[in-house]
Amino acid sequence: MSTSQIGVRVIRRVTVPTLFPPPAYAHASVVEAGTRLAFLAGSVPLDAGGKLVGEGDPVRQARQVIANLEEQVRAVGSDLGHVVATDVYVMSGEPAVLSAVWEVVEASGLSAGPHASTLIGVACLGYTGQLVEITATAVVPDAGNS
Repeated sequence: MSTSQIGVRVIRRVTVPTLFPPPAYAHASVVEAGTRLAFLAGSVPLDAGGKLVGEGDPVRQARQVIANLEEQVRAVGSDLGHVVATDVYVMSGEPAVLSAVWEVVEASGLSAGPHASTLIGVACLGYTGQLVEITATAVVPDAGNS
């Protein structure tokens, strides 16, 4: 279990000792009541102009999704280190493809907490050619207390 301060509030990240040791994520994140949370819409692999990045390449798309997620959390006054939960959607049923996308997530700093996460193989995502999407919940630190 790790704990990090956010102003006077606390994020407690829990790895349950009686369960399997998770690879680069926590089993649960507990956030003190009264903390501001941001519930972020799915980050997708589109550039600022709305064009798909990394057609046919889930790893490249995952990198774009993480870059877009960083912009989302920054826009609400937070950062990747304050993300407490994610759902990572990958359009594939192949464990190797899911693992390759997870490696991008792990390298991004999201797992530094570590946050609670679910990696999900899906049959279809919203944009033509889209292979990866990540939804997230982040704590928004009090101004000046990150």
